[in-house]
Amino acid sequence: MGRYNASVCRLCRREKMKLFLKGSRCYTPKCAVERREYVPGMHGQGRQKLSDYGVQLREKQKVKRIYGVLEKQFKFYFRKATRSKGVTGIALLVMLERRLDNVLYRMGAAASRSEARQTVRHGHVWLGDRQVNVPSYAVSPGDTVEIRATDKMKERFKAFYEQNKEQKTVEWLTLDAANLKATVKRLPERPDIQMPIQEQLIVELYSK
Repeated sequence: MGRYNASVCRLCRREKMKLFLKGSRCYTPKCAVERREYVPGMHGQGRQKLSDYGVQLREKQKVKRIYGVLEKQFKFYFRKATRSKGVTGIALLVMLERRLDNVLYRMGAAASRSEARQTVRHGHVWLGDRQVNVPSYAVSPGDTVEIRATDKMKERFKAFYEQNKEQKTVEWLTLDAANLKATVKRLPERPDIQMPIQEQLIVELYSK
């Protein structure tokens, strides 16, 4: 499976906003976006006027990078969203929010979605009474997500949750921080996604 191995801070700078890909570092003055508020590259500080296509492309790239998916998988989600009921752009975001790695991040049990993805891959996550090691698994209402790990790892997860619990308020999850559990109350809705995303631009891009 392909994955991005270069500096993730460059991705935030390219989109000119914090994508929270580096965990707790993103909340400190060391954040690359705060230190260098221009895109990377030798022409990064020059004027950049984007075409309509460029604006749409940047929006798609931003959403891909926020959720940590590559192009082929993102297209799969979009095609699936076009076949679902309701607004295509909202359906796309809901599918991305339902990913298991995103649920762990929303729980506050991981500093970033990439760290949450690693936690899933290493077999520390259970849905009910079965182990799941697929980060893209789509949760459903009624599912119970639990982290089962060593005592040392559990203490780390709990400490991180306490440190960031105010930033991880999620209306569609019922959190049990003491036991590192969360229950999916309902599917996420558009108001639950607070990142500045214009999903209609992505729909327009793929509709060309």
